[in-house]
Amino acid sequence: MRIPPWLIAPIVSGLYRLWCSTLRIRETGREALEALDAAGKPAVYCLWHDELFALMHVRRNLRIVTIVSQSNDGEYLARLLQALGLKTARGSSSRGGLKALLHAARLMRQENYNGCITVDGPRGPRHKVKPGAIILAFRTPAHVIPVRLFPHRAKKFRSWDRFQLPLPFSKVDIVFGAPYLLSADELTAGELERERLELERRLQALRPPADSGFISPPEGEE
Repeated sequence: MRIPPWLIAPIVSGLYRLWCSTLRIRETGREALEALDAAGKPAVYCLWHDELFALMHVRRNLRIVTIVSQSNDGEYLARLLQALGLKTARGSSSRGGLKALLHAARLMRQENYNGCITVDGPRGPRHKVKPGAIILAFRTPAHVIPVRLFPHRAKKFRSWDRFQLPLPFSKVDIVFGAPYLLSADELTAGELERERLELERRLQALRPPADSGFISPPEGEE
């Protein structure tokens, strides 16, 4: 018997907050996104699926809408995110994706939300940007902010994304890249591909500060 999502979400959200409260989180580059938010300018935060765990914990006063799959498992995640104060738009690349993007774009334009998308989710390929975040940023329009999270000690799962669960009391570096606007005036197939590759390049280029003590994993294991 499966526990209903509405019942499990408050329990899991409490455990999540407790877990994250043990983490030693250092943020780099947050000032730029706070300045955008204070000016009422929307942004789309873009990150890899395997690195998302601690990001919700540092949301603070930011109003966030995120895309969540319409699957049964997605219902559990949606309820959890809502319990943590986020707004959700339901859809994925395989079902309801465009409808979810339009819903998120409407919230960003009319209610001052920021978007947040795991750009290689929900099923991969791992660390390959899909076009959803670009479409959302174009339709709003909004600044794009690449985000990387680097847990210094983590449990890595054998899932498609090699999901990383930061271990309690470990250090996590969160690095916000420089916000930028899409350069395309019209989102043709060619421009979409160019913007997709640019976001992928920016994500791959983000690294923790030199004094963080973070040790990069061996080639091919990142």
